[in-house]
Amino acid sequence: MLAVKSMDVRDNFKSLCDKVFSGETLIISRPKNENVVMLSEYEYNEMMKAKRNADYLAMIDKSMAEAEAGGFITKSIAELESFE
Repeated sequence: MLAVKSMDVRDNFKSLCDKVFSGETLIISRPKNENVVMLSEYEYNEMMKAKRNADYLAMIDKSMAEAEAGGFITKSIAELESFE
């Protein structure tokens, strides 16, 4: 992980982009602690995928807890077909 000042990013943008693309994460420090993080698109996509997976697993856990607490209704195929 690299940390640089925002002014250094302006002066060294290409070389910093190359480092980020090679797997490095870059923290860009700004006044008032309004820092930003620069990472590759691949790393960003992996983080978003992990977040979606965590959200999906949480939804499944909630559904399982509701089912175990009796929060579901059982219907036969014939009963379901009658709704058509």
